[in-house]
Formats: sequence, structure tokens, C-alpha cells
Amino acid sequence: MNTLPMFPARGAPSWLRLHALEAWYEFLRVLRTPAFALPTLCFPVVFYLVFAVLVPGDWGSVHKASYLLATYGAFGVMGPALFGFGVGLALERKQGLLELRRVSPMPASAYFLAKIAMSLAFALAVVGLLAAAGTGLGGVSLPAVAWLKLLAVLLLGTLPFCAIGLFIGTLAKGEAAVAIVNLVYLPLSLLGGLWLPLKVFPAAMQSLAVLLPSWHLGQMALGAVGQAEGVRFGLHAAALGVATVIFLVPAALRLQRE
Repeated sequence: MNTLPMFPARGAPSWLRLHALEAWYEFLRVLRTPAFALPTLCFPVVFYLVFAVLVPGDWGSVHKASYLLATYGAFGVMGPALFGFGVGLALERKQGLLELRRVSPMPASAYFLAKIAMSLAFALAVVGLLAAAGTGLGGVSLPAVAWLKLLAVLLLGTLPFCAIGLFIGTLAKGEAAVAIVNLVYLPLSLLGGLWLPLKVFPAAMQSLAVLLPSWHLGQMALGAVGQAEGVRFGLHAAALGVATVIFLVPAALRLQRE
């Protein structure tokens, strides 16, 4: 006699649902980690308030608050990408969680897309906080098109830094990744002209900036808010794309060999 199962079989979860859930859990995990969430959200805003609002100074034809909104926006979105991938992956490799995920039925793409989604979510929050500080205290006034262009530039600009973070995460072991990411993050920000305009540095340092993805992202952000003339968005976007490939390919190869 044929019998029906007590609990009917359920279909496999959809690809979209798997990825959405993994992204949501990754976001919650990072949000509940104060050592990551608080510096990521607060440092760019605090620096912006100090240098754009509290420190006096006339930058001539450049609107200081708008200029620093763009550059500190670039600085702010780099952090979640570098630390989320670099430190997160290194710690999960050390704890054996990466191997556990590999033997689970979860698609590998869900793991990496979840970290990208987390980086974008934190980047969006940072940009929102900077925009509130700029408009409320810095006197920033931009048309809607400029705001949308700035947001698009900064969110898409996280991708090469996700790749850099991923590469660091495949090299570093455990907590050492924090120091390595900082050794990459801070010089990229300073030498890329995100903290101070490049014109304050020696000419040799200014010429090296074109090799840094942080400089290209900063230039696109400045062009979006009208604080830099003659910005070649296509050229800068291509440079960021090349940087993404340069770090993504060896990171993928290293992960395959593990």
C-alpha cells in the first residue's frame, strides 16, 4: 500500500532567496561587531566635521565642504570593502568557517555576494551620514543629479577595494589582517588625496597618485560634485576596473588552491 509522507517535500530554496538571506545575515553579523561597525560609520564623519566644518580656512574657488564631502566619501566607502573582505575572510579561514561553507550546499557565489552587499550597505550609510553633515553643518548645496552621480560613483567605486580586501584576506592569517589592511587603507587614503588636496604634497608624491585606485575614485567623486574640472570619468573607471582585475584574479587562484 502506498503511503503519503507525513511532511510533504519542499522545493529547494530559490537562488535569489539564498543570496538575499546570506547577505542579510552577513550584514547583521557585521553590524553586531562594534569593532567594525562603529569605526566604519563614525571615523569618516568625525574627520569630515573636523576638517570641513570646525577647522577654518578659505580654499578660494573651491567649496571646501563640498570638496571634502567627495573625498571623505571615497575614504568612507573604502573602509567597509577592505575590512569586510580582508579581515572577515582572514578570520573565517583561521576559524575553519570557509572550509565549512565549502562543504555546505550553499552556493559559493552567495558568500562573496553577501560580503559585497554588506560593503555597499555600509557605504550607503556612510554617504548618508556625510550628506547629512555636509548639508546641515557644512553648507553643501548640490542639485539632485549631482547627489545621484556622487552616490553612483562611490557605490560602484567600492568594487576594486573589495578585490583588494579579498586578496589581503587570502594572504593574511587571522588578526594579522587588521594591521595589514590598515597599512594599505591609510596610505591609500593619504597619498590618494582623500584627506588633503594633493597640491600640499611634493611633486614626486603627486605623480605617484595616478597609480592608486583611491586617487581615481576621489577624482570621479570630485567631478560628480563639480569640484574638479575636466574629469575623464571613463578613464578613471577603466583604471578602477584594471585594479579590480589585478587583485581579483590572484585572489581567486589562491582560494582555488586552498
